[in-house]
Amino acid sequence: MNTISHARGVERLVRGQDTQDGAGVRLTRLLSHDLQQRLDPFLMLDAFGSDKPDDYIAGFPNHPHRGFETVTYMIAGRMRHRDSGGHEGLLQNGGVQWMTTGRGLVHSEMPEQEEGAMEGFQLWLNLPAKDKLCEPWYRDIQSAEIPEVTTPEQVLVRVIAGASHDVTGAVTREHTEPLYVDVHFPDQDGVVLEQAIPSSHHAFLYVYRGGLDVVTAGAPTAVPAQRMAILSNGGDGVVLRAQANTRAILIAGKPLHEPIAQYGPFVMNTREELAQAVDDFRAGLMG
Repeated sequence: MNTISHARGVERLVRGQDTQDGAGVRLTRLLSHDLQQRLDPFLMLDAFGSDKPDDYIAGFPNHPHRGFETVTYMIAGRMRHRDSGGHEGLLQNGGVQWMTTGRGLVHSEMPEQEEGAMEGFQLWLNLPAKDKLCEPWYRDIQSAEIPEVTTPEQVLVRVIAGASHDVTGAVTREHTEPLYVDVHFPDQDGVVLEQAIPSSHHAFLYVYRGGLDVVTAGAPTAVPAQRMAILSNGGDGVVLRAQANTRAILIAGKPLHEPIAQYGPFVMNTREELAQAVDDFRAGLMG
C-alpha cells in the first residue's frame, strides 16, 4: 500500500495539438519540443485513436531513429513492426513495443487491419549521452506479459515500467528509472488511487476516458478527458480521485540534465552529433 505524505499537485493542463505523422496518420501531440526540458527525460508523447481507417491506414513506412527509446502502447488495434536490425513483431490490443534505437536503425509500423478502432500512445524516452550509440534493442511485450495489480479499492493498475503497489513492471531502466502505468478505475465515482513517485522524478498523466481530480492538501484540480496534466515537482506521489470507468496513463522519470539536440527522428546532445547522424543515415549505416 502506497502512503503519500506530500502529494503532487497540477502545475498546468495541456490540450495537445492535432497533427499528422508517418504517411498521414492523424494523432494528438501532447508532449513536444517546448516541454522537453520541463519533462526530461521524456521527449514526446503522441496519442492516436480513431475508428476511421483513413485516419491510420497509411501507417508509418520506413524511417530512421537514433539516440533514444520509443515505447508504443496499443490500447486497441494491430500494428506490424519491422526494422533493419532484423526484428519483427505484431503489436496488438493491450501490448507494448519497447525499442532502443541506440546508434540507429530504420523501421516501419504498419496497420494490420482495414477497419475498426486503432488507439494507443507513443512515448519517446531519452537515452543518456553514454548510451546514445549503443546497440539497438527491441522487445514485444504482449498484453498477458504486462504485470497487473488490483488495489483494495478495485483500481486495476497495468505496470508497464517501474513499480506500483509492490508490483514491478515489465521494463526497468537504470538511468531514467521510468514509471509507466495504465490505470483503470472501477464503475463507481469517487474511488481513490495513491501512486508513489520518487521526489527526483518529473511526472505527468493523461486521461483518455472519463475524468479525475488530482488531490492535494489544498483544492483538488480536475483533469478532464483528452488532457495531459503536468504534475508539480518534489512530492513523493500523487493522489487521484476519479469518475466511474476513468482510464489514465501516469508517467514519470528521473531527469538526465543533459543537453538535448533534436533534428526530426534523431536526438543527440550536440548539433555536430546530429550532423553525423544525418551523414550516417545517408551513407546507409542505419540499415
